[in-house]
Amino acid sequence: MVTSPMAQRGRPRSFDRTAALRQAMEVFWQKGYDNASMADLTAAMGLNPPSLYAAFGSKEGLFREAVTLYAETEGQGIWEGIAGAPTARAAMAHLLEATALAYTSGAEPRGCLIVLGAPQPECASPAIRDDLKKRRLDGVRILEERLERAVTEGELPNHADCAAIANFYATVQHGMSIRARDGASRETLLAVAGGAMAAWDRLAT
Repeated sequence: MVTSPMAQRGRPRSFDRTAALRQAMEVFWQKGYDNASMADLTAAMGLNPPSLYAAFGSKEGLFREAVTLYAETEGQGIWEGIAGAPTARAAMAHLLEATALAYTSGAEPRGCLIVLGAPQPECASPAIRDDLKKRRLDGVRILEERLERAVTEGELPNHADCAAIANFYATVQHGMSIRARDGASRETLLAVAGGAMAAWDRLAT
């Protein structure tokens, strides 16, 4: 197979796709989709523009892969424990406590890429905005399904408003992301989690 001169010039021979993607994830996490320029991305990834486009197709394609990597690494452990929690209450507690730990695990609290990556209604890429919105709504759905199971199992009464409870805990979790970005400590976020769980008995009766 003959390699084109452009491909030879565009991508370093030592190109590590996963490492480059992680660097892009860090840029997007820090700056968001709109504010992350191609210059920022290529500098962090050690690639020039032709190489970046050859490997990831577009800035949108790169961002989508970066979000997937984020969910599989930095965001791992938050949502996976919901379905397997022994009770719905334990599931909500896990969500918030795991969030507090994850959002303060780095050198500085940075919150959640999925919450903060493209929050503006007039995002430069409506497709990216809608993709992140879908991911957030999927989280609400996961909570609601766990709560509905709790109704079936008798943990919650039949009249429990599962949608309202799910939206309450999802809203708290999203707010924790903003507080983490503003520099809230782990202790502060765990206190927020405790306060939200104190409301469980009132919400679930």
